Amino acid sequence: MSHEHEIEENLDCEDGACAVDFTKESEPIKEGRFNKAYIAPIIGLIFLLIGIGLDFYKIPLFEFPINLIWFGVIYLFIGGPIVLKALKLIAKGDVYNEFVLMSVATIGAFAIGSYAEGIAVMLFYVVGELFQESAVNKAKRSIEALLKVQVEEVTVLENGKQLIMHPKNVHVGQVILAKSGQKVALDGELISENASLNTAALTGESKPDSKKKGDTVLAGMINLNQVVEIKVTSAYADTKLSKILKLVQDAVGRKAKTQLLISRLAKVYTPIVFWLAIALVILPFFFLGDNYVFQTWFQRALIFLVISCPCALVISIPLGYFGGIGAGSRNGILFKGSNFLDLITKVDTVVMDKTGTLTKGVFEVQEVVSKELNKEEFISFVAILEMNSTHPIADAIVDYANIIDSQIKATSIEEISGHGMKGMVDGKEILAGNLRLLEKFNVDFDNQLRKIVDTIVVVAINREYAGYITIADTIKEDAKKAITDLHSIAKVTQIVMLSGDKQLVVDKVAKQLSIDKALGGLLPEDKITEVEKLKAQGRTIAFIGDGINDAPVITLSDVGLAMGGLGSDAAIETADVIIQTDQPSKIATAIKIGNATNKIIWQNIYLALGVKILVLILGALGMATMWEAVIADVGVALLAILNAVRIQRMKF
Repeated sequence: MSHEHEIEENLDCEDGACAVDFTKESEPIKEGRFNKAYIAPIIGLIFLLIGIGLDFYKIPLFEFPINLIWFGVIYLFIGGPIVLKALKLIAKGDVYNEFVLMSVATIGAFAIGSYAEGIAVMLFYVVGELFQESAVNKAKRSIEALLKVQVEEVTVLENGKQLIMHPKNVHVGQVILAKSGQKVALDGELISENASLNTAALTGESKPDSKKKGDTVLAGMINLNQVVEIKVTSAYADTKLSKILKLVQDAVGRKAKTQLLISRLAKVYTPIVFWLAIALVILPFFFLGDNYVFQTWFQRALIFLVISCPCALVISIPLGYFGGIGAGSRNGILFKGSNFLDLITKVDTVVMDKTGTLTKGVFEVQEVVSKELNKEEFISFVAILEMNSTHPIADAIVDYANIIDSQIKATSIEEISGHGMKGMVDGKEILAGNLRLLEKFNVDFDNQLRKIVDTIVVVAINREYAGYITIADTIKEDAKKAITDLHSIAKVTQIVMLSGDKQLVVDKVAKQLSIDKALGGLLPEDKITEVEKLKAQGRTIAFIGDGINDAPVITLSDVGLAMGGLGSDAAIETADVIIQTDQPSKIATAIKIGNATNKIIWQNIYLALGVKILVLILGALGMATMWEAVIADVGVALLAILNAVRIQRMKF
């Protein structure tokens, strides 16, 4: 059977790290298409069975040397490429590999007259290769489905002309067109007055998302209505979509500890069994004397060699992890490496941010209360300041105020992390943020404000309390299912929500979703402190967030997850696992995929080692024939491959 680097030939490998190379020109992967590679093993099997039948019934015309020629031609037809590869590796100084082991064992089988057995080893090897290729291609299809969202050509508006070019050649600042039904090719700012976009490729939400002039539009979104113009803000390689897809391509490059251990073991194991086989031929001579029969011990050594090939381990284990990454991609979950499939199985505490993770982060103004100014003047002062913030709450206030071409601009703007905004508007100092902001600047306010449940933005003008705005967020449709599913995972014993929002809001959400523990009013550094406290208790932490301020906590956690659809670049780049659909229910799915992958990997390890050790002992004692050796080697490898493929068929 093939060594790990055979699987890596299906990938793109350098120095032991592999990544799927989707840029190479290759045959498209099509399900249900007959593979021409099946022809050789089918023909070989037919002629092998004919030869076995002729040999079994002692047909006179099928005696030596006719039977040798018959089986020899089949061997060269099936095993010739493997022997050739073995010779090439020997020429490079690589003697201890499974190709050399198989070649020596099968040529030796011919030397002692076990023609059919020698061919069977090679035949099952080729069949195993086809199973392996099929499994890798299935995983590739899951991953390639994501890459189809990238656009190969874009219409650029230049000097009144429409030019068609590849998105790679479009520069920041140029204007592109997206026609009805077309995918947006690059990240940009909407120039047209409005647009309706399908964001399913980025968020998993297929319902239209309405955008207005000045809003951000991301590559991968689909324009649903009239032609729209977009000013490019990111080069092709820097779009959020390109970054995520690059992460997918790099994913299989990070190997799990189990995978690395098996790879190292195979490098030590192969030369050991090679020399043990030689010892099995030579050493009995010194102990048996005249009773020593070279052919008997030579046959046992050949059987030992066939059994000892570490194929089941070195194929099925990386294949299992690759299948896990493919299963994740199919479910909108991007594991940045197979090592994270292992790590996520150890998680016992799930910590999550609230806004943008469990809630949509789509805020709407509920109430505007002004102490002295009229509502319109009050909201306009706040909105002019909030125009300089990218926070969802600021967007809600700006949308509500609906200021068109105001001549008044905010100056001396200062964004105070975890507190709010400070700036000068029309000669007045405006403070807009949470209650901590007013406390920070020693502004007196009514303590009754602390009892308001919804998110509140309190405002001070010239250091005097001026009023407040209440804003409400919406819980995501699958948030309740997300928490229920996490509670159903035996190893997950605690679910914690950390938020910068006030405790009343956090408690309300926690109660609705049945979250175990919820802490509000936290600054970004407070979230780090809380996670460090949990880690000090010996807990294995998975943290899920979506914002720039979540990036440090994502990095600190054992497994960092980011909402990748509309999450910040910082969160996506620091995370180990990306929830491409922005659905919190996928957190439990990610853990389940990790658990399933881990279970299959260890099943294969126990199966392969158990059967091999048993048959190795029987072979050395002369109690196993070449057929048992074939089953122990190739048969177990086929079973392990089929077991590894199961993960791609599972529903999570």
